[in-house]
Amino acid sequence: MYRQGIPSQKIAAVAGAAASTVRYHLSLAIRQEAGLKDAHEAALVKVARQTSAGMRNLKDILAFYETEGRLPTTSERTARQRALGAWLHRRRQDVVSGTLSATYREALSVIPGWEAPSTWRADNETRWHRRLDEVAEYLAAGHGWPRHKGFADEAERILGVWLHVQRISHRQGKLDAARKAKLNESLPGWREGWPRSGGRAARSDLA
Repeated sequence: MYRQGIPSQKIAAVAGAAASTVRYHLSLAIRQEAGLKDAHEAALVKVARQTSAGMRNLKDILAFYETEGRLPTTSERTARQRALGAWLHRRRQDVVSGTLSATYREALSVIPGWEAPSTWRADNETRWHRRLDEVAEYLAAGHGWPRHKGFADEAERILGVWLHVQRISHRQGKLDAARKAKLNESLPGWREGWPRSGGRAARSDLA
């Protein structure tokens, strides 16, 4: 039992013997068998301790989930949210190693599937490419650039808002290089939008 990582106190309880007697016999066994103590320590499960900082992280993660409907990742916009994503990643590692604090486990259990790595980044990338295809199809159908203001219907508004966000990100230098290349390839002229004369009037905030 000792070799399997069971502490002497539990061995004594199972065997119905005094703890001091068990410790004595274990000390003799350790002297006689090289590597016995190392095997015990390797098998011993060390539960990660909970801290006051950890409890604050836990509280903030639950609040984030309630507000956003998802869990924070290490790719969030703010440093605090990225720190929460990193903390959550370590708790997932604790699950794998069997060292997760019971307090953390119970509190996080209200979030279905929290142990699985977040798919938010992959889902976001999929949504982005779907919108790109939808704008390309919209233009191919004979429409002009979709507008985020003065739109004809909800479908145009959704595409117009998406395109408007891409233009803003580009002007601010925040647009990913791969996404910019894809926009240039699939939507030539996407940065300019409607010309300033002719057709539907262009707006300066779309240029």
